[in-house]
Amino acid sequence: MAKKKGQKVAGATNKQPTEQVTLADQLQTDVLAKLAATKKQLTQDAKAQALAQEEQARKERKAREKNMTFEELLDQYGDQGSKF
Repeated sequence: MAKKKGQKVAGATNKQPTEQVTLADQLQTDVLAKLAATKKQLTQDAKAQALAQEEQARKERKAREKNMTFEELLDQYGDQGSKF
């Protein structure tokens, strides 16, 4: 079995630039607009949910502090208050 010299793969050397087709190019404009609106709505919902969680945590902290005894409050805050 002799080695064949000079034999090249035809597909590897003949590279032509091809256009890259994106998903946005393939979708219709109305579908793309619906996707953009859905994305915007989801981000707004996520922000609203984060704000609601922060508000709930704040209320829970306030309720816990309200139910603390004087000794617990003194241990927690100590001498941080203003002195008369």
